[in-house]
Amino acid sequence: QVQLVESGGGLVQSGGSLRLSCAASGGTLSNRVMGWFRQAPGKEREFVATITWSGGRTVSADSMKGRFIISRDNAKNTVYLQINSLKPEDTAVYYCAASSIQSGVSHYYTKGDEYDYWGQGTQVTVSS
Repeated sequence: QVQLVESGGGLVQSGGSLRLSCAASGGTLSNRVMGWFRQAPGKEREFVATITWSGGRTVSADSMKGRFIISRDNAKNTVYLQINSLKPEDTAVYYCAASSIQSGVSHYYTKGDEYDYWGQGTQVTVSS
């Protein structure tokens, strides 16, 4: 059973940056597609970014391209989300998610129900 723990959230001023981390235990993140999602108060969870298990391809939501950068270090069993030029509307709980073990190197997923494991989330609050 893979357990995911996010960290790195906090209170930051508009225009600032954060790097969120997602560390896994109980299993390897290698061969798993990883994703980041977020949920703002009163809103549905939304896709942020995903990365293939090899790290060779990343996909971000259209509205987040350029400011949200996903990366991974399989040797450290950790996935990251770099968020730049933060805006108040980025305030949300950010969740990382892991898929089942994949056989294809090019798979990536943008929907929550395509993931099998979720972290507890880390709060990001951006002040104006």
